[in-house]
Amino acid sequence: AKTDAPAWLPLIDQHDPSISDDLRGFLQDRLKVYLRDAGSRHDLIDAVIAEGSCNFLAIVRRVEALSSFLATDDGKNLLAGVKRASNILRIEEKKDGKPYDAAVDDTLLSLAEEKSLNTAVNEAAPFARKAIELEDFEGAMKAIAKLRAPVDAFFEHVTVNDADPKIRANRLNLL
Repeated sequence: AKTDAPAWLPLIDQHDPSISDDLRGFLQDRLKVYLRDAGSRHDLIDAVIAEGSCNFLAIVRRVEALSSFLATDDGKNLLAGVKRASNILRIEEKKDGKPYDAAVDDTLLSLAEEKSLNTAVNEAAPFARKAIELEDFEGAMKAIAKLRAPVDAFFEHVTVNDADPKIRANRLNLL
Protein backbone atom coordinates (compact mmCIF):
# COMPACT_ATOMS: atom_id res chain seq x y z
CA ALA A 1 0.00 0.00 0.00
CA LYS A 2 2.86 2.40 0.74
CA THR A 3 4.19 2.20 -2.81
CA ASP A 4 0.77 2.21 -4.45
CA ALA A 5 -0.66 5.14 -2.55
CA PRO A 6 2.09 7.50 -1.38
CA ALA A 7 -0.13 10.57 -1.63
CA TRP A 8 -2.87 9.44 0.74
CA LEU A 9 -1.08 7.08 3.13
CA PRO A 10 0.47 9.80 5.33
CA LEU A 11 -3.00 11.28 5.81
CA ILE A 12 -4.53 8.15 7.35
CA ASP A 13 -3.79 9.03 10.97
CA GLN A 14 -4.47 12.74 10.57
CA HIS A 15 -7.81 14.14 11.58
CA ASP A 16 -9.84 14.69 8.44
CA PRO A 17 -12.74 17.08 9.05
CA SER A 18 -14.54 15.64 6.03
CA ILE A 19 -15.04 12.43 8.01
CA SER A 20 -17.37 13.08 10.89
CA ASP A 21 -16.30 12.10 14.38
CA ASP A 22 -19.54 10.14 14.65
CA LEU A 23 -18.67 8.05 11.59
CA ARG A 24 -15.12 7.46 12.84
CA GLY A 25 -16.47 6.42 16.25
CA PHE A 26 -18.99 4.11 14.62
CA LEU A 27 -16.29 2.45 12.51
CA GLN A 28 -14.02 2.08 15.55
CA ASP A 29 -16.87 0.48 17.49
CA ARG A 30 -17.52 -1.97 14.63
CA LEU A 31 -13.80 -2.80 14.52
CA LYS A 32 -13.83 -3.43 18.28
CA VAL A 33 -16.73 -5.88 17.90
CA TYR A 34 -15.00 -7.60 14.99
CA LEU A 35 -11.75 -7.98 16.93
CA ARG A 36 -13.55 -9.25 20.05
CA ASP A 37 -15.45 -11.77 17.93
CA ALA A 38 -12.10 -12.85 16.48
CA GLY A 39 -10.83 -13.56 20.00
CA SER A 40 -8.97 -10.35 20.92
CA ARG A 41 -9.23 -9.10 24.48
CA HIS A 42 -11.30 -5.93 24.90
CA ASP A 43 -8.71 -4.27 27.14
CA LEU A 44 -6.01 -4.72 24.50
CA ILE A 45 -8.26 -3.30 21.82
CA ASP A 46 -9.02 -0.26 23.97
CA ALA A 47 -5.32 0.16 24.76
CA VAL A 48 -4.30 0.55 21.12
CA ILE A 49 -7.14 2.65 19.72
CA ALA A 50 -6.38 6.36 19.71
CA GLU A 51 -9.45 8.59 19.80
CA GLY A 52 -9.09 10.03 16.28
CA SER A 53 -7.35 7.11 14.59
CA CYS A 54 -8.59 6.06 11.19
CA ASN A 55 -5.79 3.60 10.48
CA PHE A 56 -7.70 0.41 11.16
CA LEU A 57 -4.99 -1.82 9.75
CA ALA A 58 -2.50 -0.36 12.24
CA ILE A 59 -5.01 -0.93 15.05
CA VAL A 60 -5.35 -4.60 14.09
CA ARG A 61 -1.56 -5.01 13.86
CA ARG A 62 -1.09 -3.36 17.25
CA VAL A 63 -3.65 -5.64 18.87
CA GLU A 64 -1.95 -8.68 17.34
CA ALA A 65 1.52 -7.56 18.48
CA LEU A 66 0.32 -6.72 21.98
CA SER A 67 -1.55 -10.03 22.27
CA SER A 68 1.54 -11.97 21.17
CA PHE A 69 3.78 -10.06 23.56
CA LEU A 70 1.47 -10.53 26.54
CA ALA A 71 1.42 -14.27 25.89
CA THR A 72 5.14 -14.39 26.76
CA ASP A 73 6.58 -14.46 30.28
CA ASP A 74 8.24 -11.09 29.71
CA GLY A 75 4.92 -9.65 28.60
CA LYS A 76 3.00 -11.04 31.57
CA ASN A 77 5.56 -9.84 34.08
CA LEU A 78 5.99 -6.43 32.50
CA LEU A 79 2.22 -6.00 32.43
CA ALA A 80 2.12 -6.67 36.16
CA GLY A 81 4.72 -3.95 36.69
CA VAL A 82 2.88 -1.52 34.43
CA LYS A 83 -0.39 -2.15 36.27
CA ARG A 84 1.36 -1.58 39.59
CA ALA A 85 2.90 1.67 38.33
CA SER A 86 -0.44 2.82 36.89
CA ASN A 87 -2.26 2.11 40.13
CA ILE A 88 0.32 4.02 42.18
CA LEU A 89 0.19 6.96 39.77
CA ARG A 90 -3.60 7.03 39.70
CA ILE A 91 -3.79 7.11 43.50
CA GLU A 92 -1.02 9.67 43.98
CA GLU A 93 -2.20 11.96 41.18
CA LYS A 94 -5.72 11.94 42.59
CA LYS A 95 -4.42 12.59 46.10
CA ASP A 96 -2.08 15.39 44.99
CA GLY A 97 -4.38 16.83 42.33
CA LYS A 98 -1.69 16.91 39.64
CA PRO A 99 -0.19 14.63 37.02
CA TYR A 100 3.28 13.15 37.39
CA ASP A 101 4.45 13.43 33.82
CA ALA A 102 7.43 15.76 34.12
CA ALA A 103 10.94 14.82 33.06
CA VAL A 104 12.96 12.81 35.54
CA ASP A 105 15.66 14.76 37.36
CA ASP A 106 18.74 12.52 37.11
CA THR A 107 20.41 14.33 40.00
CA LEU A 108 17.70 13.08 42.40
CA LEU A 109 18.23 9.42 41.50
CA SER A 110 20.25 7.85 44.29
CA LEU A 111 19.39 4.15 44.33
CA ALA A 112 20.87 1.76 41.78
CA GLU A 113 17.43 0.37 40.88
CA GLU A 114 15.92 3.75 40.07
CA LYS A 115 19.00 4.71 38.04
CA SER A 116 18.79 1.40 36.21
CA LEU A 117 15.11 1.86 35.41
CA ASN A 118 15.68 5.41 34.19
CA THR A 119 18.54 4.25 31.95
CA ALA A 120 16.47 1.35 30.61
CA VAL A 121 13.52 3.61 29.81
CA ASN A 122 15.76 6.15 28.08
CA GLU A 123 17.42 3.39 26.03
CA ALA A 124 14.21 1.56 25.10
CA ALA A 125 12.09 4.61 24.23
CA PRO A 126 13.87 5.63 21.00
CA PHE A 127 13.87 2.05 19.72
CA ALA A 128 10.17 1.62 20.53
CA ARG A 129 9.28 4.98 18.91
CA LYS A 130 11.25 4.15 15.76
CA ALA A 131 9.67 0.69 15.54
CA ILE A 132 6.20 2.20 15.87
CA GLU A 133 6.99 4.75 13.13
CA LEU A 134 7.94 1.81 10.90
CA GLU A 135 4.78 -0.05 11.98
CA ASP A 136 7.01 -2.76 13.45
CA PHE A 137 4.84 -3.34 16.50
CA GLU A 138 6.58 -6.60 17.39
CA GLY A 139 9.88 -4.72 17.41
CA ALA A 140 8.36 -2.11 19.70
CA MET A 141 7.25 -4.84 22.09
CA LYS A 142 10.76 -6.34 22.06
CA ALA A 143 12.23 -2.95 22.98
CA ILE A 144 9.73 -2.56 25.81
CA ALA A 145 10.39 -6.12 27.02
CA LYS A 146 13.87 -5.02 28.08
CA LEU A 147 12.19 -3.03 30.86
CA ARG A 148 11.01 -6.13 32.69
CA ALA A 149 14.03 -6.67 34.93
CA PRO A 150 14.55 -2.98 35.82
CA VAL A 151 10.82 -2.55 36.61
CA ASP A 152 10.84 -5.64 38.83
CA ALA A 153 14.00 -4.50 40.63
CA PHE A 154 12.59 -1.00 41.09
CA PHE A 155 9.44 -2.25 42.79
CA GLU A 156 11.39 -4.73 44.89
CA HIS A 157 13.96 -2.27 46.25
CA VAL A 158 12.59 1.28 45.94
CA THR A 159 10.01 2.99 48.11
CA VAL A 160 8.19 5.30 45.71
CA ASN A 161 6.59 7.43 48.43
CA ASP A 162 9.84 8.68 49.94
CA ALA A 163 9.71 11.09 52.90
CA ASP A 164 11.51 13.73 50.80
CA PRO A 165 8.83 15.33 48.56
CA LYS A 166 11.32 16.01 45.74
CA ILE A 167 12.49 12.40 45.64
CA ARG A 168 8.89 11.15 45.86
CA ALA A 169 7.81 13.40 42.95
CA ASN A 170 10.82 12.35 40.89
CA ARG A 171 10.08 8.66 41.44
CA LEU A 172 6.46 9.21 40.46
CA ASN A 173 7.65 11.01 37.31
CA LEU A 174 9.90 8.02 36.60
CA LEU A 175 6.88 5.71 36.77
